[in-house]
Parts: sequence; structure tokens; C-alpha cells
Amino acid sequence: MLTGQESLLRLIGKRRRSLPNRHNLLSTPTPNSLNLDVNDSGNLISPTGDNSRSPETPPTSPGNSDDLSISRKNKKKRRLTQTTLLQWSGSKQSQDSPLIHSQKQQQQSILETSDSICCKFDDDDGSCSPMSEEISKTVTLDEANANGDEAIQTFIVGRKFSDVQDLEAGAKICLLRHPENIKDPNAIKVLYADSGLSEMLGYLPKDVSQCLSPLIDQYDLKFEGTITPVPKNSSEAVPVKVVCHKMTSDGWKESESAGGDFKLMWEKVLQVVEHQMLFPPKTTRYQLNFNVLVQEVLRSCSHLFTSDEKAFLESFPSFSEDSQRLFIRLYTRKGPWFRLSNISYPEVSDSLQALKDLTVKGFMTSVENANDLNYQTMKEIIELLNVTELRDILSVNKVFSRGSRKRDLINSLCSYYNDGTRMNVGTMILERTGLCAKISSTAESLIWRVERLFFLNGEQDLSSFVLLDLGIIKYPIYKCIDSDQIFSDRTKLLAYEEAIEVAQLMDESLDCEDSGTVLKCIMIAETRISSSSSSSESALFNCFTAPWVYSKMVLLGVSFLENQKRHVENKPSPLLYNQAVYLLRRLLSCFSCDGRRGYWTVRLSTDLEHMGRPNESLSVAEQGLLDPWVRAGSRIALQRRILRLAKPPRRWKTPTFPNLVDNKIPEVTIQGRSLNCEVGMKNRFYGEDGEQCGVEQLALQYYNGEGGGWQGMHTESSIWLTIFGLLMWDILFSDVPGVFQTRFQTAPLDLETESFYQTRKETIESQLEKVANGMAEEILIISYETHRGTACRGVAWERFSLEELRAAVACVGGKCVASLCRYLAQDYRSWCSGMPDLLLWRFKENGYEGEAKLVEVKSEKDRLSEQQRAWLLLLMDSGFNVEICKVRPACV
Repeated sequence: MLTGQESLLRLIGKRRRSLPNRHNLLSTPTPNSLNLDVNDSGNLISPTGDNSRSPETPPTSPGNSDDLSISRKNKKKRRLTQTTLLQWSGSKQSQDSPLIHSQKQQQQSILETSDSICCKFDDDDGSCSPMSEEISKTVTLDEANANGDEAIQTFIVGRKFSDVQDLEAGAKICLLRHPENIKDPNAIKVLYADSGLSEMLGYLPKDVSQCLSPLIDQYDLKFEGTITPVPKNSSEAVPVKVVCHKMTSDGWKESESAGGDFKLMWEKVLQVVEHQMLFPPKTTRYQLNFNVLVQEVLRSCSHLFTSDEKAFLESFPSFSEDSQRLFIRLYTRKGPWFRLSNISYPEVSDSLQALKDLTVKGFMTSVENANDLNYQTMKEIIELLNVTELRDILSVNKVFSRGSRKRDLINSLCSYYNDGTRMNVGTMILERTGLCAKISSTAESLIWRVERLFFLNGEQDLSSFVLLDLGIIKYPIYKCIDSDQIFSDRTKLLAYEEAIEVAQLMDESLDCEDSGTVLKCIMIAETRISSSSSSSESALFNCFTAPWVYSKMVLLGVSFLENQKRHVENKPSPLLYNQAVYLLRRLLSCFSCDGRRGYWTVRLSTDLEHMGRPNESLSVAEQGLLDPWVRAGSRIALQRRILRLAKPPRRWKTPTFPNLVDNKIPEVTIQGRSLNCEVGMKNRFYGEDGEQCGVEQLALQYYNGEGGGWQGMHTESSIWLTIFGLLMWDILFSDVPGVFQTRFQTAPLDLETESFYQTRKETIESQLEKVANGMAEEILIISYETHRGTACRGVAWERFSLEELRAAVACVGGKCVASLCRYLAQDYRSWCSGMPDLLLWRFKENGYEGEAKLVEVKSEKDRLSEQQRAWLLLLMDSGFNVEICKVRPACV
């Protein structure tokens, strides 16, 4: 994988089915600043054949292919988990799902309470239960009764647990707390009023019972009611009207006199029932989540949609249940086309009618007549045929295929279709597939935008709701405090969306080795970054701008040019290095305040040296050290380059860098019995127990024995990021405007920016003072026990026990831990990787005091990266005991 491609993949996330601007992007002429083209063999060439021309020469448009074949090439870089999660039939619950508040909506939206996070799933027969199946949540709110009683309308769910099948409208019911319920201690049973405990009809919905049960327990309230309409299906939720009766004549007043607690609890009940007016009782959980996602985006980002787009999205909740469910199911599948004959979901009773309704309303597109087929549509639909069907069509038309694989058969059929027999072949294809449908381009684009605005990344989607509901992931508690909009106007959003399209186009082209389109994307990106890109936007939201996306593509373009085997037309040439240098200079000139400048500068200096221009390489390195944005490993790399290049006559005075000259990192060499000594192979050794192990495990055995009796583990950066997250938890999730925009974040948006430390400087320094003064272990224990299992950036709950974390903090010492945390708080982006491999510790005889050592392990032919060297030097300056352990194999 090319350098920079992985971060581009994270940015793109789940690929879109179609790119609406693909044709325009590929067909619109783009200034050829790189002065490169692609020949018939796919090799990069200079259009003039002059390899010495400057990148600034007048442009010519490169060749490209509008008909881009998207090949996944067996890559495992994207996880298609949505369908599986939507079909989950389990009942795993999170009993302590986190409450994530939005300050502005705290009292208006029940979705931001823990009540809405617990969820269940439908039975195959469509029934519901409050314990192992989906809870029906629809209730409506009545006005208070004239006699002072409070009445609400809700539902009986979990009918599968009742032996009473036939219900009567108007029958009297009562509520009974069921705290012994193993799966839900807040459960409330619904009984016939005069039957005692003998005739249980079901339960109240979980979110209602969670709000109502504390009132019943604390204020001894009793609720009675009646069954209103009786549904046709005995397993469906049953509407009921429930009334709270006063225990004594003054009981209600006594409850009110209890103060604000009672009022808040009762208001919460009213909020639940009021919110759930939006959703019918048979709403499936994924259907509920989808509607929530759309409604919240339309509420908070309405200025980013046209009136027609808003009307289109707002119409969705009015669709039939079948239509909503079918659309969501198909949207979360890969597609793009689906055969109606293969569409079958237990919760969708009439797929054909639902599809017709969705097509009429513009959410789906369908094809059942050969007259509706064009070549591109035929190419997509033909993928739905199996090998037998393809062979059948080819044999009927007496078409010879050059291969027997499905891809060969498809290519043969496409060629035949292009020869003028379209109607005949199209008819035969549709005779076998039947009615085919796909998500419409309008719906695809708008729902993609809604997901992007809701999650603010391309990696999360509707499955994030499911993971949360199942208790597989738990998000921290924080407040979403409104501040400036990430996208202040529609123009900036559309520019950002188009940048993501170009990024996906580049990724697809790299997959199928389409050098022409890759080059086209590089040139588009290079022309669309500008000198104002890093200063015109808030640093907090820079990563949501089009220039920022294009900068990632330009860097990937540098890797692409450098990895073209350094050849143009099979002749060694400096041309591609020259173009890579041009792109790096463009990045440095356009992004003056960016933490990536260090890497770009090192890369530029290195490429100039490869081109035989050591003087320029040295000058770039020297200028880089004057840049305040060049930090950590990049700064060390430039210093080492200067020491190597600054020799007479290039420089008569040898520069000195105290951190490299004065701080010599201690080293120790150990010998191990090697399993393999082949060049390029990862070294494996026989450990002291005779078992195979890597260099890190061999080093741990050495330090545990003759190396000093140390205990330890192979941790790298993980344990320190975990300790940082736990010690700084309350600061990470403190109330800072704008840094929390969604309820699915594991860190504030500004964690990797300068503003994280500056905005919270007083609280951070106060916390670090406590850590330095010996309170680190206490803070760690409280944080670990309070937040255990909650997702947080850098915190690896599964890797480290509390005892290991305590040992690390206790033996390293408060001052050293505080120093390390300060560096992470000030510049998380630069220091979150490259820490030493091993953490070792040992306690003294009293069992309370200890010492620690951090060790970087290297095999014989391996060497320190500049980031690792930077960390070791920094740790030494901070008082840590560090060491390099070199493992030398003894081949036999």
C-alpha cells in the first residue's frame, strides 16, 4: 500500500455506489502542472518527451477512461457489517448504556437519554418482548384528567409472555412493578385489574418503564387503566390508557412537595411519551434509528439542503412500514442492483408493493423492460446473473466465450450486446433476473450526505446504532454544546463532497491500476489546494474542508510518482522525482499551519538528495528546523540529515544539536538462537523455554532473568495512551463548545490540534500537578472503575488489567507520568506513536516503591525510526530510564 493511502481510505470510508460527478471530473480539462501523460502501456511519460521540463510548463490533458471498472482485488480494507447487524437476532443488552446529553436538547429529546439507547429486535413472527426482542415504543400524551389524575397512553408489549390471547377493548388493567426481572430490574407488568397475579398481559415498553418505575418505587404511586383498540394480530402491541391515582387525598400534593426531583422525573415520563408519538409501535429498531438520523440532520443542518431536498427527506416517515423497511435494508446492502426475487425480509410483508411505492416517490429505480436498458445499466444488472444463466444466454445466441469463469462470460456477453443485438440480449437478461431495482441516485446522494453530516466521518454508518444498542460498544458521557457550524454554507459542503468523490475515484483507480485516472485525480487535487486553505477555516474544522481532502490526495500522489519504479518509458529518469518535489513544495506553500509539515519537509529533503541535489536538500532541512510546525520525529530526522549533509565544502562549520550529541541512548546487546537468518525475513528465535518467539518476547525473558529480574510487557504506545486517557478522562470529555458534534465520538474533535491544550490549559495543569504529587494511582483507579468498557480514543481496555496499569504508574513515578501526559496533551498528533516496545518494572523489598525502564528492541539489521529516536530522547529528558536492546542472532 502506498504511503498515505490508508489515511485516504479512512477518509473515504464506505465507498459510494455511484459518483454523481464522475463524468464531469474525468471529462473536464485540467491544467497539467505535472507535465505528465500516460502511454498505451499505462506508463507515465512526458508529452513532449523532454524529461527536464519544469512542472510549471503549460498543461496538456492526460488520457483517461470514463468507463472505470471498480475492482476490489480481494482487499479487506472495508467491513461490510451492516446487513448482518440489521439481521441480528440476539438479545445482548447494555444495562449501563451511557447517557449522552446535548445541552440545547437535553429536555426536548429522549434520544439523548439512556432510555433510548437500550433496544431489542423483532421476533420472526413480528412479536415484541421487553427482554429479548424489540420493545415497541410508541405512546401518546393526554391532558391531565379533570379530577387531577395524570393520564398517558402507551402500549402493552411482550405479548408472547402472556397466556391470555383474546383481549377486549375497554377491559380494566393495572400495573405491577417487577424488580425481580433478571434482564430488566425496571420492568413493569400489565395485569387484568381484577385477576391478581394470575393473568399477566405483557409489559410496558422498556423506555417507559425505565422512567416510570422510579416514581412507583419512591412515591408509592399506583396506575390503572383500560385497553383501547385491540389489534388484529394477537402478538402486536396493544394500545392502553393508563391513569395515576392518588394514594391519599393529599398524596399527590405530598409528591409534589418532594421538590424538583419528582417534577423532573415526571417530566421525563412526559418527554418519553411525547417523543414517541413520532413512531408507531411496530417500528423496527433500524427503522427508528434511520428516522432519527435523518430528522436530527434536518434539524441541525437545514441550511445545507434545498427546499426540494428537505421535502424529499421529510416525506420518508410518511411511507408505509414496508416501504421504509425495504429501503433501509437495500440501502445498507452492497448493490447497486437487486433482483426482486431475491428480496425477502420477514418484517416486510409485500416487497413488490413497497418497491412500487418507493419507485413512484423517487427513492428507488426499477427495470423490467428491455426498452429501459442502456449499456451501463445492462453491465450492472448482468452481474446479478449466475454462471448457469450466463452460459444459457450465450449458448442461445451462439456466442463463444474465451473462458469459463463468470468474468469471462460477462465480458463475452457485453461484447455481443455492443454489436447491435441489444433488445434481444436485454430481454433474455431480464427474463432471467425478473424485476430489478436499485436505490435512486437522488436518494443515494442525500442519504450519503445525511450520514456524513451525522457521524462526521466515512467509517461510521447505521451499524453504529446497532453496536450501541446491543451493548457491543458504549460511548462516553458528554454534552454537545453548540458553536460554529462545521459547514457554514452549502457551497463549502458541496466542495467537500466533491473532494471526497475525487478521493474515491483515485482509490478505485489505484485498485484497477488505471494510471491515467490516478494522474487526473492528482492534477485535480493539485489545482484545488490554495494558499488560503489552512488559514480561512477554524483549525478545529480544517479536516472538513475540500483543500484538506485534496492535500491527502496530493501526498498520495507523491507516493504514486515515487513508486513508478523511478522509470519513464523504461529509461531511468529523474522526471517523476521532479514532479514529486513539485507537489511537496505545493503542499508546504499552501498549508502554513499544519502538523503534517514536518513529514512533508523530510520527504522533500530526501527526494532532492535522491535527485543529486544535496545543496537544496540541506537548505530545505535547515529551513525546516526553523518551522514551529516541524516536531517530534520529523525534527530529529532533519537534524540527522543536516549532520550528514553539512560537511565541507558545503558547510565549513559543523552544526551541533544537543539532544543528538549530549544524550547518548544506553544500549545492551543480547544473543538468541535464531530460527531463520534469511535476509528480508522477520527474525524468529527460540526462547528460554524452547518455544518460538519474536525479538520482544526474547528480550522480556532476558530482562526477567539475568537482565535484572524485571517484570514487563510488550506495550509500545498502547499503555501510555491508555494511561493518558484514564488520567485525563474528565478533561477529554469536559464541556467545551464545538468539540462534540455527535453522540458517537470517542474523543473531542480538537484532540489532535493546538487548541486542545490551550483551551483547557488551567484544568490540564491542575490535573497534572495532582499526578506529579503522587495522586496518579488514585485517579487511575477511580477512572478505570467508573468508565470501564467505555470507548475512548487510545484506551485499550482489553489489553491491560488495572493491576498492570497501577504497577506502571507507581513504578514510573508521578513526575515522569505527568511529563509524558503533558506532551500528549500539547501535541497528541505528533506523540501518539513511536513509544518504546517494552515497559519493565520491579518493586523493592517493601513492596510499595518501585522503578521502571522503557526499552526499544531491535534485531541486528533493524534500526531506530526517527520517531522512536525522538521518543527515547524526550523520555530521557523527562527523567525516564530508557534503553535500546539489540538482539543478535546466532545462526547454526
